[in-house]
Amino acid sequence: MSIDITMPALSPTMEEGNLAKWLVKEGDTVEAGDVIAEIETDKATMEVEAVDEGVVAKILVAEGTEGVKVNAVIAVLAEEGENASDVKPADGEAPSEAAPATETAPEPAPAQAAAPAPMTSAPETAAPAAPMAAKTGDGSRLFVTPLARRVAAQNNIDLSSISGSGPRGRIVVSDLDGASASTSASTPSQAATPAMAAPQSPSDEAVLALFEEGKYEAKPHDGMRKIIAERLTVSAQTIPAYFVTMDCNIDALLALRAQINGAAPKDDEGKPDFKISVNDMIVKAMAMALQAVPMANVSWTSTHRIYHTHSDVGVAVAVDDGLFTPIVRRAESKPLSVISAEIKDMAGRARSRKLKPDEYQGGCTAVSNLGMFGVREFTSIINPPHASIVSIGAGEKRALVNAEGELVAGTVMGATFAFDHRAIDGALGAQLASAFKQLIENPLGMLV
Repeated sequence: MSIDITMPALSPTMEEGNLAKWLVKEGDTVEAGDVIAEIETDKATMEVEAVDEGVVAKILVAEGTEGVKVNAVIAVLAEEGENASDVKPADGEAPSEAAPATETAPEPAPAQAAAPAPMTSAPETAAPAAPMAAKTGDGSRLFVTPLARRVAAQNNIDLSSISGSGPRGRIVVSDLDGASASTSASTPSQAATPAMAAPQSPSDEAVLALFEEGKYEAKPHDGMRKIIAERLTVSAQTIPAYFVTMDCNIDALLALRAQINGAAPKDDEGKPDFKISVNDMIVKAMAMALQAVPMANVSWTSTHRIYHTHSDVGVAVAVDDGLFTPIVRRAESKPLSVISAEIKDMAGRARSRKLKPDEYQGGCTAVSNLGMFGVREFTSIINPPHASIVSIGAGEKRALVNAEGELVAGTVMGATFAFDHRAIDGALGAQLASAFKQLIENPLGMLV
């Protein structure tokens, strides 16, 4: 029996991707685990492995094809003894040389600080590309995609009771929708959630008609730009956000930063092992503030508030015509030198689009810093599953009154917090902002 190779889900929210490159050709023999193709999402390029062994009988989707839906058949393997010329996809459809590109339906992913997708709680690892097999109660083989297996585990769904609709009866995540209500008392079926009607925007034709032909260039949206637009539109329409601003005196923080950097070990060429930035210290302060106010260290779902044990803090990183938000995991327990090294590493890989999905998905909050551009104060849009984000402005010299009533000069930085009011009430948000300010103005507390 022939074996269908389907478009894998490379992240929990992926709906489609681009088939960038085939690493095999028709007639090649492959073993389970062999890398056979490269798939592009809006954020990264990832490798796809063969699930079973066999001969590549038909390649149904040509490399370079965009908008290939998850679980669409992209190639067919012939098993031992089969004639490759007689092989058809398991669903009975005649294979074609290349599947045409479909209309793009953006894959949700991190966008604004961060981007960075409606996401579940932060995954520790990215979803594997290849489907996995398990056993039913009678010992027969049960085929399940990794994403479906994870969703089933999160919702206590018995996979042996599910009939798969994928190739060879493989269980895919859509098969779990009807099962959620019957096998998990705490998680309603996604199908039961009513869709929110989106407001209608002017058509493309109506917008273009406002401008003189030949006086503009219409550049098609790439995948990242579509995701940013989709994610932030959903956030703005569905999250009741409110804002809290704190002015923080950062003179002590700047002095401590200079001391730490001055004491950094140096290599044989005299280069320091690390150089802490103000942003590194802000990330640490936000992480520790969430530990001090654990009720604010949350994510929102339709049925639960998720209280996080650790502070996983996203850091907004600008890339060409887009934005990533890599996540510093367990930032509350990491030294500033480690936080600094992680941010530098992930920011560099973000700019070359080499981040793995688990490095930019999830998290509980984010830091967006525009101070280096001279911005005094701004607000950011919350990126689910975060329930908060802090927007950092430039430090500037101001006249301050000290404890003795004397007029002195001080360096003041504005920090504006956005909170999801469904999860974090006003007083609670103010407590978190106050805890953050306390750490920024007394930074030795971050070294404890």
